Amino acid sequence: MHKTRTGFGAQGGVLCMKKEPSAPFTVALAGNPNVGKSTLFNALTGLHQHTGNWPGKTVACAKGMCQIGAHTVELVDLPGTYSLSARSPEEEIARDCLLFTPLDCIVVVCDATAIARTVGLALQTLPFSSRVIVCVNCMDEARKKGISVDLSALSDLLGVPVVGVCAHKKRTFAPLLDAVEQMLLQETVPAPKPVRLSPDLQSAVDALVPYFADTPHPFLFAQWALTDEPLPAAYAPYFTPEIKEEALRLRQALEKTGITDPAQAVTRCFVLHAEELFLSSVKVKAPGQPRRDRLFDRIFLNRKTGVPVMLLLLGLILWITVAGANIPSGWLSQLFSTLGDWLRTLFLSWQAPAWLTGFLLDGVYGTLTWVIAVMLPPMAIFFPLFTLLEDFGYLPRAAFHLDHALCRAGACGKQALTMCMGLGCNAAGVVGCRIIDTKRERIIAILTNSLMPCNGRFPTLLTITAAFFSPAIPALQSAVGAAWLVCFLVLSVMMTLLLSKLLSMTLLKGEPSSFVLELPPYRRPQLKKILVRSLFDRTLKVLWRAVCVAAPAGAVIFLLANITVGEQTLLSHMTAFFDPIGWFFGLDGTILLAFLLGFPANEIVLPIILMGYLSSGTLVSVENVSALSALLLQNGWTLLTAMNMILLCLFHFPCSTTCLTIKKETGSIKLTLLAWVLPTIAGLSLCAILTWTVRLIAWMF
Repeated sequence: MHKTRTGFGAQGGVLCMKKEPSAPFTVALAGNPNVGKSTLFNALTGLHQHTGNWPGKTVACAKGMCQIGAHTVELVDLPGTYSLSARSPEEEIARDCLLFTPLDCIVVVCDATAIARTVGLALQTLPFSSRVIVCVNCMDEARKKGISVDLSALSDLLGVPVVGVCAHKKRTFAPLLDAVEQMLLQETVPAPKPVRLSPDLQSAVDALVPYFADTPHPFLFAQWALTDEPLPAAYAPYFTPEIKEEALRLRQALEKTGITDPAQAVTRCFVLHAEELFLSSVKVKAPGQPRRDRLFDRIFLNRKTGVPVMLLLLGLILWITVAGANIPSGWLSQLFSTLGDWLRTLFLSWQAPAWLTGFLLDGVYGTLTWVIAVMLPPMAIFFPLFTLLEDFGYLPRAAFHLDHALCRAGACGKQALTMCMGLGCNAAGVVGCRIIDTKRERIIAILTNSLMPCNGRFPTLLTITAAFFSPAIPALQSAVGAAWLVCFLVLSVMMTLLLSKLLSMTLLKGEPSSFVLELPPYRRPQLKKILVRSLFDRTLKVLWRAVCVAAPAGAVIFLLANITVGEQTLLSHMTAFFDPIGWFFGLDGTILLAFLLGFPANEIVLPIILMGYLSSGTLVSVENVSALSALLLQNGWTLLTAMNMILLCLFHFPCSTTCLTIKKETGSIKLTLLAWVLPTIAGLSLCAILTWTVRLIAWMF
């Protein structure tokens, strides 16, 4: 089939592209956050775009191919957005894709349980194209809640096809696929019914329409001129001084009629129209929130019970992670040790030089397998449990409790969600900061994300805690360790709030912005998808990044520990250099050097410390906690040293992977350096305050 598609070029011209017979059609999926848009995208394309039961998961366009009838279709998953006003990154991406991408069809996904809210984006999309299909998702959930959606009535009111689906049930996709195929094959389609503006607003917009006769969307451009919307640079030439002057005159005339903010007035018209659509096409037999949801919210959102329950759930996840990771970690260590012995025998049979065997096996292989054995089991447990809470719909409830504190700190409440992501991996938390609308608040969230201890720091924190602050009863050690981790996380949250406030008062001044914190419905977690998503999207991805930096780091550490200058190794010389600095902070040179050498991966900090104390040329581990405690005490450790070690482990520079991610997200070397320096200064400052306070008390008494 040959047909012409028209799109608006980046330089302000009209691009006419002849569609080749073999060229795929392009269909965009648009919708509010958390309406199942990405789930539908995954089901149609077979890809694994990360979805979650909380707003803001999709912050960039994802593309995939699918087959609809006899046609190959490129499906574009737009970021979830509440409007197309382009006042946030996701809104800008969605709007620009609709404007600049030649689309054969736009599918706007709505939520059957919230038609009045989610159909608003469909109304905003209609001026962009007449080839629009409204897809009403969650029809099964709506039936359970006593909500009946008349799809035919809604279609008549909108003037576009309306179909119903359940995104997690492929057997319900037939009406949607048929509607898309029919839309693709039609040469012309009827124009959708426009949104009715108030008489005064409509007159003002109509007065501006003739000025934009040569543009792709005259009515849309006229509305933008009247409401003074942020526009793409490509459209700037169309808004001449004459048009701006006329728009200003019309706005002044509207003020006399009581319309002081045209943008707000237009939004009100869209909201009222959406409510009319709801009243005309939706029947609710059992109004209100389901009984189960009300019960959960009374617990999770209550001021008295919300925070304790949040800490209890966090402690439970950490306890399961701590208790469950020990056995598989031991298995992996044994497996890698056996494999290492076999490789060593193989190298000996090849008569390989001793230095090469040591470099490859004790250096690269030893560090690499240590990171995998220590990092993989906790992540394989923590990420599925964390994803379980996410899929259930709890994360926005947790963010609700931190929203007020973050706003008082001059930050955005969405930062709470990125902090939760940082518990698994700080690099993932930094990427998650894209959901924050304003640049100032996004930078604050990025700079402070590493204050939340990632999964790679948990083993060190647990080991030091077990050696110095846990009971000797083995049965209680996991529970006590989890309780300590919860305390550490509370301290991390307090430090995040403090530094966010400091940044908002100095380098990043400004008022906190308002945002929509949607509390999604509670949903039964899909265990299969949780396991797949947590394994491939999180565990293996994070592990691969750690492995990529652990291998070269192992080589460097081996060389430092085996190359001698005089009678000492380079590692010993460097340790001696850092000793005076370490003493000032209640630590020693070995600890400081271990943190610096552990920059590629936090997991190798403690093994480097043990290697330095034992004067070993390779990374070592002490399996028995009592033996570890004795070794550390022999090398001058006290309770004060252990406390400072914990503080520095909590608050120090982010790992290399996170730093690279910060550079990529901000595009600024200065901000990356600030993200490196800020938590380090915080950690060292706490160590110094604690150390000199204890020394002063000891001197006085």
